[in-house]
Amino acid sequence: MSSGTAPVLEMRSITKTFPGVKALSEVELTVREGEIHAICGENGAGKSTLMKVLSGVHPHGSYQGDIVFRGEPCAFKDIRASERRGIVIIHQELALVPYLSLAENIFLGNEHATRGVIHWNDTLGHAGKLLRRVGLTDPPLTRVADIGVGKQQLVEIAKALSKEVKLLILDEPTAALNDEDSAKLLDLLLEFRAQGISCILISHKLGEIRKVADSVTILRDGRTIETLTVRETPDAEPVVSEDRIIRGMVGRDLDHRFPERTPYEGDDAGETAFAVSGWTVHHPIDQQRKVVDNVSVEVRRGEIVGIAGLMGAGRTELAMSVFGRSYGRYAAGSVYVDGREVSTRTVPAAVRHGIAYVTEDRKTYGLNLGDHVSRNISLAALDKVAHRGVVSEHEETRVAERFRKSMNIKAPTVFEPVGRLSGGNQQKVVLSKWIFAGPEVLILDEPTRGIDVGAKYEIYTVINDLAAQGKAVVFISSELPELLGMCDRIYTMAAGRLTGEVARADATQEVLMRHMTMDRSLTATTPGRTDGPADQERGLTG
Repeated sequence: MSSGTAPVLEMRSITKTFPGVKALSEVELTVREGEIHAICGENGAGKSTLMKVLSGVHPHGSYQGDIVFRGEPCAFKDIRASERRGIVIIHQELALVPYLSLAENIFLGNEHATRGVIHWNDTLGHAGKLLRRVGLTDPPLTRVADIGVGKQQLVEIAKALSKEVKLLILDEPTAALNDEDSAKLLDLLLEFRAQGISCILISHKLGEIRKVADSVTILRDGRTIETLTVRETPDAEPVVSEDRIIRGMVGRDLDHRFPERTPYEGDDAGETAFAVSGWTVHHPIDQQRKVVDNVSVEVRRGEIVGIAGLMGAGRTELAMSVFGRSYGRYAAGSVYVDGREVSTRTVPAAVRHGIAYVTEDRKTYGLNLGDHVSRNISLAALDKVAHRGVVSEHEETRVAERFRKSMNIKAPTVFEPVGRLSGGNQQKVVLSKWIFAGPEVLILDEPTRGIDVGAKYEIYTVINDLAAQGKAVVFISSELPELLGMCDRIYTMAAGRLTGEVARADATQEVLMRHMTMDRSLTATTPGRTDGPADQERGLTG
């Protein structure tokens, strides 16, 4: 983007302090008219805090510094004040009411009404136009609960457009989306740029930034490190590499995205530690539909085995149903640990047999966000810090301090509420919880979703260390480079069935994608076959 374009936004010397923590220190940000401006940084760098200052979530007076929007100083007292100026933020956690219609959500708090009476014809007509503008053909009366998360993200953008947005802020908009939905959303941002709408994009996915951004500002430890030009003109090729952005984020070169692996050399190396045979699970509501269909996998001691698949392929359904039958209705199949068949009918039973499951949704299922780090780490193994049924707070604190240091959890103390930590540090707490439980089998479902490259590297190192100790690791991920960089073997799934098993030496993104998208006409249940594309109507990713 040409440097001659006038600024639409200037944030000058922004400093924000929370009790005991300086989240932002003299931050500078300039966004030019009609550009897509990315903001990068490790978890905890201050990206979301800066946007909360801009959007009025942190009101004027609670921070130092100046905000100038379209040449005028601004002092937003709340989020409504920023929206009246055309600044609209879409948070990573979508703010939609699932049982209201698309139209009702779009105009929630901004209703077309006279004296409290809603004009439904105007509401539905205007909502339909906004939905079409973002590429949705669903009727305005469709419930949000009845559409997938990719479409929900577009509804949030339609909601922003209803407020006559001039500057659209998107915080990790593609974190929970599959590749197809992510591509649609990024194409929509390019359309908005062509229409003159400026965008701020916060993302850990550097490939996306190089695809759509004109400029990128890098934050580190609450400070502005630098602003880089990504492309000189909207149609030009990017002139900055991912490695260059990473160097600014972490303060050093990352010679390798994935740490070196030390193979397990115990006496039982190569022996099967975990196996699932003929596993079949029906949908919890539509009991005629199989979400996992006759799946068999095995993992040897010291091995990291990946599971790849598109949204709806059945990866998460497989993991959750094996772990205490936490999803769907069990139909058939057996679970084996060290060659012995075990019952995983309940979560406590699975844990007793040495199986741990790190969920893809850490905020809902993995953590108690209101409780502190110490209690979250001990939750899965309270008996280890208890005496005669009474938890020893001293022992709980001692254990948590050990993990805070060994896992490099960035928290002032172990009594910090987990909800205040960055995504990467929250994930380290989840991993600490399960490592403390002492499992022999770890099922990791999207263990690095929504976290930065530096924190990813640390988590990869932890996973490699677990494998080097002889643990059996199942690694589920939507990022194919991550699977290729971490796994010894990779299973592929589609429509609830195994479609392939690929050794590390033979695995490429093209090979995996071919297995993940096999044709519906190939109906055999053996690996390499599938009964069709995944159903993407459910909200559950997997």
